[in-house]
Amino acid sequence: MNGLPMTVPAPAGLPPRVRIHEVGARDGLQNEKTAVPTEVKAEFVHRLAAAGLTTIEATSFVHPKWVPQLADAEQLFPLLSDVPADLPVLVPNERGLDRALALGATRIAVFGSATETFAARNLNRTVAESLAMFEPVVARAKEAGAHVRGYLSMCFGDPWEGAVPVHQVVRVAKDLLDLGCDELSLGDTIGVATPGHVQALLGELNAAGVGTDRIGVHFHDTYGQALSNTLAALQHGVTTVDASAGGLGGCPYAKSATGNLATEDLVWMLDGLGIETGVDLAALTATSVWMAERLGRPSPSRTVRALSHKE
Repeated sequence: MNGLPMTVPAPAGLPPRVRIHEVGARDGLQNEKTAVPTEVKAEFVHRLAAAGLTTIEATSFVHPKWVPQLADAEQLFPLLSDVPADLPVLVPNERGLDRALALGATRIAVFGSATETFAARNLNRTVAESLAMFEPVVARAKEAGAHVRGYLSMCFGDPWEGAVPVHQVVRVAKDLLDLGCDELSLGDTIGVATPGHVQALLGELNAAGVGTDRIGVHFHDTYGQALSNTLAALQHGVTTVDASAGGLGGCPYAKSATGNLATEDLVWMLDGLGIETGVDLAALTATSVWMAERLGRPSPSRTVRALSHKE
């Protein structure tokens, strides 16, 4: 847009390139009350890939009773065979893994919790029991040659327990990685993190032997802190950032969780900093406008609204 944002690189220390882990098609849509047609989901993923996103989380092989919106995983995934991007899928247990592997999935994600209350509400297990459930899932996925991502939710705060001690998050994070996960996504599920908290957690993880190269960040914008928290993570050396096209999403098990960091807002900031993403912002914005029309409401992304002149 007329050379905007103007590229003004920040002082040295930021990574030259960031990999965006796009979660709009899974995390972004999972909380929608009205069923989104499978064909629309498939086109959404194709459009995201065409905009330059190289990692697009496609769906979740969870029981339809728990996340009805993603009940069509078996129907959707084969429609994505020609998508030129990595297509991670979320699996809750061995049954979910069986379903994913049967369709040729090569990137698997498991979803754990740093707090006991959320583990009980989301997985109906204690933290230790959930890790025990994930152990054979991760082992079998690795045996099948799959890449495994571990999500860790409630890393910065929990709606029932409040503040979550950093050492508690580090302990569960290490346990999850020790199962064999290739990477870890730190989730600010209810959007309460602040930049100092982000850098403190990353520092403690490093001190415990977890390399920054294995860490991604997943921020929600509940308090308007997602971009500032992302910048803090980038300053620490993180190069993988989760985001959702159009700012779609929330968490069905944490009602105070609002939308994810919008991919467009992230790309606008990164473009301005001269950090490469490979994403065409205009094409991505058009995709989010397209999806917003199908959902029947405007995108919450400020960048989408500004670039599409819709308030």
